[in-house]
Amino acid sequence: MAANKGMVAGSHNRNEFVMIRHDGDAPASAAKPAKSVNGQVCQICGDTVGVSATGDVFVACNECAFPVCRPCYEYERKEGNQCCPQCKTRYKRQKGSPRVQGDEEEEDVDDLDNEFNYKQGNGKGPEWQLQGQGEDGDLSSSAHHELHHRIPRLTSGQQISGEIPDGSPDRHSIRSPTSSYVDPSVPVPVRIVDPSKDLNSYGLNSVDWKERVESWRVKQDKNMMQVTNKYPEARGGDMEGTGSNGEDMQMVDDARLPLSRIVPIPSNQLNLYRIVIILRLIILCFFFQYRVTHPVHGAYGLWLVSVICEVWFALSWLLDQFPKWYPINRETYLDRLALRYDREGEPSQLAPIDVFVSTVDPLKEPPLITANTVLSILAVDYPVDKVSCYVSDDGSAMLTFESLSETAEFARKWVPFCKKHNIEPRAPEFYFAQKIDYLKDKIQPSFVKERRAMKREYEEFKIRINALVAKAQKVPEEGWTMADGTAWPGNNQRDHPGMIQVFLGHSGGLDTDGNELPRLVYVSREKRPGFQHHKKAGAMNALIRVSAVLTNGAYLLNVDCDHYFNSSKALREAMCFMMDPALGRKTCYVQFPQRFDGIDLHDRYANRNIVFFDINMKGLDGIQGPVYVGTGCCFNRQALYGYDPVLTEADLEPNIVVKSCCGRRKKRNKSYMDSQNRIMKRTESSAPIFNMEDIEEGIEGYEDERSVLMSQRKLEKRFGQSPIFIASTFMTQGGIPPSTNPASLLKEAIHVISCGYEDKTEWGKEIGWIYGSVTEDILTGFKMHARGWMSIYCMPPRPCFKGSAPINLSDRLNQVLRWALGSVEILLSRHCPIWYGYNGRLKLLERLAYINTIVYPITSIPLIAYCVLPAICLLTNKFIIPEISNYAGMFFILLFASIFATGILELRWSGVGIEDWWRNEQFWVIGGTSAHLFAVFQGLLKVLAGIDTNFTVTSKASDEDGDFAELYVFKWTSLLIPPTTVLVINLVGMVAGISYAINSGYQSWGPLFGKLFFSMWVILHLYPFLKGLMGRQNRTPTIVIVWSILLASIFSLLWVKIDPFISPTQKASALGQCGVNC
Repeated sequence: MAANKGMVAGSHNRNEFVMIRHDGDAPASAAKPAKSVNGQVCQICGDTVGVSATGDVFVACNECAFPVCRPCYEYERKEGNQCCPQCKTRYKRQKGSPRVQGDEEEEDVDDLDNEFNYKQGNGKGPEWQLQGQGEDGDLSSSAHHELHHRIPRLTSGQQISGEIPDGSPDRHSIRSPTSSYVDPSVPVPVRIVDPSKDLNSYGLNSVDWKERVESWRVKQDKNMMQVTNKYPEARGGDMEGTGSNGEDMQMVDDARLPLSRIVPIPSNQLNLYRIVIILRLIILCFFFQYRVTHPVHGAYGLWLVSVICEVWFALSWLLDQFPKWYPINRETYLDRLALRYDREGEPSQLAPIDVFVSTVDPLKEPPLITANTVLSILAVDYPVDKVSCYVSDDGSAMLTFESLSETAEFARKWVPFCKKHNIEPRAPEFYFAQKIDYLKDKIQPSFVKERRAMKREYEEFKIRINALVAKAQKVPEEGWTMADGTAWPGNNQRDHPGMIQVFLGHSGGLDTDGNELPRLVYVSREKRPGFQHHKKAGAMNALIRVSAVLTNGAYLLNVDCDHYFNSSKALREAMCFMMDPALGRKTCYVQFPQRFDGIDLHDRYANRNIVFFDINMKGLDGIQGPVYVGTGCCFNRQALYGYDPVLTEADLEPNIVVKSCCGRRKKRNKSYMDSQNRIMKRTESSAPIFNMEDIEEGIEGYEDERSVLMSQRKLEKRFGQSPIFIASTFMTQGGIPPSTNPASLLKEAIHVISCGYEDKTEWGKEIGWIYGSVTEDILTGFKMHARGWMSIYCMPPRPCFKGSAPINLSDRLNQVLRWALGSVEILLSRHCPIWYGYNGRLKLLERLAYINTIVYPITSIPLIAYCVLPAICLLTNKFIIPEISNYAGMFFILLFASIFATGILELRWSGVGIEDWWRNEQFWVIGGTSAHLFAVFQGLLKVLAGIDTNFTVTSKASDEDGDFAELYVFKWTSLLIPPTTVLVINLVGMVAGISYAINSGYQSWGPLFGKLFFSMWVILHLYPFLKGLMGRQNRTPTIVIVWSILLASIFSLLWVKIDPFISPTQKASALGQCGVNC
């Protein structure tokens, strides 16, 4: 399907299908003309190099002759690093140049007048040559200049698959000399720097030349894998031109090896970690035995509340701890993936991938951030015909559409620049913001000039995007109109047709070098009043269907609009698992960790979530796989369609719950085995099992399985009434039939994104992203795991994805509130892991992890109570623990020691720092006393009373006021009231306790220390919250102070009046002591 054919919009329900804008066929971008290499042009500023004082061509570097003009040479020596950009050799002082620091250290003086005046026989420059064998005899400098190149051959002169193609100056073939003997009588040939020749031809001993030779050797090694098939006799002995028997067959063996491996945690660390967990569990049992059998009679209410809270904390710890019993690391082999599926010189066999980017409001999700994400996808290191990028605009904003159009034009220049110079990351905003030596490992002479030009292009691109944003701030009364005068179809965000625009495609939209670009598609699904659209989950399901109709990639990868590809190898990393013969058939998704830019150095509010991503997720990876976290995840399309995985005999064993209750099954049900056979047939085939015309009557050749196959009515009930989409669901290897008509595909794509398509189907119930919670990611992953799929956690050394996180306190709490509310919704739904999916293949520890994921907001209730207890103890001069003996005190000491030991050992095997662990502990208390508490009540109101809470997208702040300016911005929200109240109450309690101890004498200081320690524990955990309240000016907003003092006063007055934790007998005795005449 060609790009730039205009926007397609319409509604299937209203029988509308129109071409909104038709600009005609986009002219194919002409290939960039080859730049002449004979002209002496400065590779830094672009000016002519000029001549020296003697009239010769100016040569700044005598080692590699990198073309630099005199002004740039002087600037580099005075202001720069004083080194050649190509070979990194320090510039020597030329005649007439002022001295700089370091010139005095030079031992000799450059004799520029005589440096190139060598005596040449017959007036010709000497020919340097390398002796080779056979037809690769001599390689002269003229042969190099003409790029005369012969294909290297191995064994009997037969050509190898994947040879080095001709015509590339970076692919010279060099043969080793037949003899290492050097005749001392023969003079050493001298290199002549000829300005008329390509300067890349020089530098035999330079970094450039060494990397060329090394690249050639690597390619030769890759070619060896084909030798076994063509020369089976080579297995028994040495091959001609190879080394010892078996040593040079390593590349052949690598092609058969797994594409990844599990790197286990060292046993000495893991075993000790497990022992401490068991000891902690035993100590916890003794602790509760003592707590239950030793009540505090003088403060029975305080004691009871504290015991209930401690029991809940222990259960939460068990749910969190035991899923981390089998932590593992994984390692991928990208070279093996290339050997197996992407050999050089042959068509790539890598699977096609569709990448989804979702956005809603361009005024809160800046289009420039979305553009950077899209650019990083288009420049990914993957075959261009295998990648398609779909951008979902769920707000139908013309600003997003126009920004994407500008992004597509800029991508024609940006993508070839990234691939030519192999830069990382490939999001321009973050690449140009790097404070590193951008010349490192960049030896192309044109890199500096092209980088400067590209930076200017990007700055102009930013100006155009910002101009669009400024224009969009004020919406015209008549609505937006497009360039040709047509009204924008999405002017009404709640009532508009579906819209599709193909900006870039495999048959159009070439880059500036004349190469194809990945397909870029804009999608805005239809919205009409009276239909339930299911927010982000509904938008993702629309992308599944429209991508299946247009490209049908075998795998899907979704990212948020602010999560860009930090590594161009991200798709290959995922394919190391998805295309692995052992793992691919039962892997539903590969989850990558989330990493963030723009977070303050100390990560005040634990935005990085290091403990979760580096400890909890590694633990889940050793069981059945990590949970899906909503972004940076590569899916198996078949898993999203609700199909079951292809499991091995070991995987088919019943889980521990079924074994303990029903015993081991000796004979499987026949229908279940037939189902497994059908799954195997479906997975092994890359074509549809049947044609859509034959669905009703059965499949020719498969009449004996007619009772097993779905009828057309069942398929339509499951997937919707789209024959093209239903046919695509059975193509497990992806792709669309080559004979399809692009016009019909576009019409069908409009059909599958219509607002009524999902009615009376299983979309959102059993297939696609699952509806019913604002955290659709947890629910979707849980359904897949319950069907028996496994997931993979991929943590390469270079983070594959990076995004932005709200570093402001209020925005961070609102983000946590949304996550917690989604967990409460799942807890109160039929998909709750406590009672759902016991007839499936969900492992016990994986179920515990999901239960912990949905019940953690409830912990806020006992946490609030436990944080208020210290203040109550200080105000009433009572305590939750009676006076303990030395024997009981030992268990308290052991309990605290086991808690610290568990944390330290976790940090040891995970590599997490102590500061990240402490920030996580602090924010657990901050979030538990604020966002989690609100989520519990809002979830109950939503489920029981039907009162829904609408969430808005968190806006991204600019950095005009300096680094981390958003960190100090205060935004009022009711979430700040509970933790502020807890802080005030504990501070008041500490003052009251110290005052009481001063008035009572030294004997009261001993019991006071335990209460003060308890209260200080709460204040230390809430310290980041206190800093957030103060802001940059160290001032707390008046409304927060008023609410906190009001609540603290009311609570104190009620306490004095009611005094619930003092028994009536004590009250009577206290009154009796006073006497009648009081």
